[in-house]
Amino acid sequence: MNILHIDCSPRPESQSRQLSAAIVKKLLDVAPGASISRRDFAAAPLPHASSDYATALSSPATLAAPPKGALELSEALIQEVEAADVIVIGTPMNNLTVPSVFKAWIDQILRAGRTFMSTPAGKVGMLRDRPVFIGIASGGVFTGDRANQPDFLTPYLSVVLGSIGLTTQQFLSVQATAFLDRDQATLARDKALAAIDLTVIREVPCL
Repeated sequence: MNILHIDCSPRPESQSRQLSAAIVKKLLDVAPGASISRRDFAAAPLPHASSDYATALSSPATLAAPPKGALELSEALIQEVEAADVIVIGTPMNNLTVPSVFKAWIDQILRAGRTFMSTPAGKVGMLRDRPVFIGIASGGVFTGDRANQPDFLTPYLSVVLGSIGLTTQQFLSVQATAFLDRDQATLARDKALAAIDLTVIREVPCL
C-alpha cells in the first residue's frame, strides 16, 4: 500500500500535523509494509498557477495544444495521486476554508480531460476512488451546538475531491485549538481518531 501524506500547516508542531501523523500511524498499524510519499506544502510550497498553465486550461483548443511544459507540474501531482492507495491530508482551517498552499495543489490536480470530464450535469471524476482521510485543526468551533463560525472547508473539499472521483472521504477534526492546553489538545485528537473507520482500506486492491 502506498500512502500519500500531505501537510499544509506552516507550524511544525501544529495540531493538523499531529492529527495527520496519527492517522498515518493508524494506517501503518493495519498495513505495516506500506510506503509513504510525502508532500509538505510549508517546507516546499507549490507555485500558484502560472500564466502558461492558466492559458492551457482556458479552452479546449489550448488544452489540446498547451504551451511547452505548462502541464508538467500538474501531471506530476496527478500521478502522485494515481500512485497512492490512500491519501492522508492534514490542514488547518484558515479563515473558514483551506489555506492557499492547499488551494494551489487543488488547482493543479483538477484538470479537465485528465481528472474530470465536464458534462451538462457537472464534473464527472476520471480517477479511481481510494480512501481519503482529512485531518482538520481549527482555532474556533465549526460543528455542534457550540459552533461559532461557519464551515466552508469540509463541503468544499468534499465536492472538489468527489469531482475527480475521490468519493471515499473521512473528515476528522480537532476544534477550538486556540483555547486548548496540551493535555486538552491530546484528548481532542484522541477523540477525533476514535471516529476513524479503517474498514475502508480493506477495499484497497493491494491489501
